[in-house]
Amino acid sequence: MNKAELIEAMADSADISKAAAGRALDGMVEAITDAMKKGDTLSLVGFGTFSVKERAARDGRNPQTGETIKIKASKIPSFKAGKALKDAVN
Repeated sequence: MNKAELIEAMADSADISKAAAGRALDGMVEAITDAMKKGDTLSLVGFGTFSVKERAARDGRNPQTGETIKIKASKIPSFKAGKALKDAVN
């Protein structure tokens, strides 16, 4: 499913226009992004939890040369599925 298909499904489910569903989806994505930029955790009960995890600095290897390189620490987005979502998929 791509973004256009998701917007269509949202519009049909909520009985709203595709334009309104598109704005709602864009607003939700923006709100999740803003919360994660601040380092907050966003929990949607039954669906899952969006959070930011710290990845430590580590040594890596350049696959072309075999040379050891330093990979700096970073923050990565993370999603953990909730019980209801897991049950729906299985």
